[in-house]
Amino acid sequence: MINTANFTDRIKRIIKNAEREASFSEKKVLHPVHLLIACLEEKTGALGEISLKINFNKFSLSNLAGNINGKMQSELFSITVTKEVVQIFESALNYMKMYNQVYVNEGHLLKALLTDSSLKHHLSEEDKNTILTLGTTSRDMIAHLGSYTFPRINSQTIRKARRYDEIMLVNFVKENFSKEWSHTIRSGFQKEKLSIYIALNQNDEINGFAAFDVYRNKKGYFGPMGVVKTSRVKGVGNALLHHCLRDMKEIGYEYAIIGGAGPIEFYEKACRAVVIPSI
Repeated sequence: MINTANFTDRIKRIIKNAEREASFSEKKVLHPVHLLIACLEEKTGALGEISLKINFNKFSLSNLAGNINGKMQSELFSITVTKEVVQIFESALNYMKMYNQVYVNEGHLLKALLTDSSLKHHLSEEDKNTILTLGTTSRDMIAHLGSYTFPRINSQTIRKARRYDEIMLVNFVKENFSKEWSHTIRSGFQKEKLSIYIALNQNDEINGFAAFDVYRNKKGYFGPMGVVKTSRVKGVGNALLHHCLRDMKEIGYEYAIIGGAGPIEFYEKACRAVVIPSI
């Protein structure tokens, strides 16, 4: 079941702008191309970079909206949409679930859009690859710590990891996230001074973790961080993030690199991080 509670603010904005594009069209029906145009005209996050690097001809794309095979009403939209639009959002929701995330973001939507037959045959392979590379993959971000004012956060369930936490935490990360992350966390316990935080639930069980300066010994590098799905959207990730960022600032780092950020909008809101442009 799709509902707007599953959408990031950026997706909600894309929907609104796509509806506006559709209202200017001859048939007044929201077509997949209107969603693509709204994505390409979005200047925030990773999307702003895409329109600068692909052959984006809005007029040419708009002409594709004349091909309507069927239309319907959907509670997600304020105007009539094609059946393909509903299918695209169902596909985007499936991508969200596949990646074990809780919000449909622009990456999920772009992946779904590029499988739509009315669009994929009208984009060059180069443009499709650019969209997939810049808009649907994890991106490195950067947060300025020098003048950063840390918010008040609930620290009651967060503490720095201790030596005896190693086996339990490594197993937790392996079971809930990935082997690669568990190896990274294990290496973090080899350091003289630990830079790993854990979150505990009311039963004193680990439900989240975050670390910095542990990934391949890169300095000023935040991550990995993970929170079990049942504890997301409850401030756990935000608290873990800020415990690490505070330590990083106290060490003397002017900036924090957030490696391979999947939920880009989370970090934009949590610590005003920005996507690092690709070369």
